[in-house]
Amino acid sequence: MKSILPICSRSWLVAALALSLVACSTTKVQPTKGGGRYYRNDGPPKGITQAQIDAVKEPVPRTERFVSGTLKPYVAMGNSYRPMNKLVPYHARGVASWYGTRYQGLPTSSGELYDTMKLTAAHPILPIPSYVRVTNVENGKTIVVRVNDRGPFLSDRIIDLSYVAAAKLGYAAKGSALVEIDVILP
Repeated sequence: MKSILPICSRSWLVAALALSLVACSTTKVQPTKGGGRYYRNDGPPKGITQAQIDAVKEPVPRTERFVSGTLKPYVAMGNSYRPMNKLVPYHARGVASWYGTRYQGLPTSSGELYDTMKLTAAHPILPIPSYVRVTNVENGKTIVVRVNDRGPFLSDRIIDLSYVAAAKLGYAAKGSALVEIDVILP
């Protein structure tokens, strides 16, 4: 039985990574009340209040061991990605989107379970885990999030944020926003 466990563990990790890649790559979308769009069968948590969103505290950046399986080159939606294997200064500007309840409780690329109410993000190449400061260029709001997943894989997006992160940045109803991201070096 012991010889089977490592194979099962590896299979679970491969399945979790594949599920995460598919989750961040689907293109079926539906409109939101704010005119934006989100993935079909997704959306914000039901009954969430602004007070609950405001109560979510930013993660405190700290040095963490990288998840080794997330550092290997991979292909998603026909594009090749080579994840960073160390923290270095990194700045990017582009479109951020968000993912919500469709993925609630499912494994992220890190193996952690996705939680719409945590300040987390998916990025195609940043080390997992790492921390970034995200600034909504349109309104100047800034937050810190912990990168624990891979994605997005659509060419016009640079980062996918959890629902609560998008709400704190003021673009959840819109669906996406122009942002700047900067790696935080602890």
